[in-house]
Amino acid sequence: MKLLVTGADGFTGRHFVAVARASGHEVVALQANLNDSGALLAEVAQVAPEAVVHLAAISFVGHADASAFYNVNVIGTLNLLAALAALPQPPRSVLLASSANVYGNCEQSPITEAQPPAPVNHYAMSKLAMEHMARTYADRLPLFFVRPFNYTGPGQDASFVMPKLVAHFARRADAVELGNLDVEREFNDVRFVCAAYLQLLVKAKPGEVVNICTGKPVTLKAVLALLGQITGHQMQVKVNPAFVRANEIHRLCGSPAKLVSVVGELESPSLADTLRWMLDSVADQKA
Repeated sequence: MKLLVTGADGFTGRHFVAVARASGHEVVALQANLNDSGALLAEVAQVAPEAVVHLAAISFVGHADASAFYNVNVIGTLNLLAALAALPQPPRSVLLASSANVYGNCEQSPITEAQPPAPVNHYAMSKLAMEHMARTYADRLPLFFVRPFNYTGPGQDASFVMPKLVAHFARRADAVELGNLDVEREFNDVRFVCAAYLQLLVKAKPGEVVNICTGKPVTLKAVLALLGQITGHQMQVKVNPAFVRANEIHRLCGSPAKLVSVVGELESPSLADTLRWMLDSVADQKA
């Protein structure tokens, strides 16, 4: 298929483009700014994609400018959908990347797609608003939503906790400053996420929501222990109150039942394999 990918230069986008091309798809990376509706309309018309993977977003929860979440994640998405809806031949599938952060703090775990959203920060709220507003195009476009739980891999921004930890262990630092060590998250592999996206483009039903998860959460303490075991290095861990977020989501673990029902079982590298891949990537960059 001819795929239009937004955010192709981002962390997930780079990995997805590589996986899609390796699978034989033609990939076109969107160049227009999502907030430039005129340029967006012209470029989408020129590309005329068969399917769309919308990954572009402000994704760091601690981003300083709250309005940017809504300008990009909501308004930018609506601009993209307007351009797609104007095509003489609409794409056969449109994947819109939301986030498991929309669930907020909830007692139920693992979390299914039936769990009512309860966002506790601007990032999550903007993603939920995007989902609701995008549905105004559901009668014109075969769109569906993915809610990925935490995932990582080489190339992820150092503002996220996993690449931060990998970098510290790679340089054998004496200490690292972190926030809440007791939060429990899935830390899935970006390759697993990309494989799921590619399968869903063909198999997902319009309008549905699918969690992208494995249902295997770990604490940061466990991650630290695993990195220590892999590298043979131990370092002091300091809790910096500045890194402890208000409205912290303490446990975020998803149910992969619906994903499996739609695409079947997907291979998911172990956390140890993902961390070794990230450590090797850091070493390659230094070489």
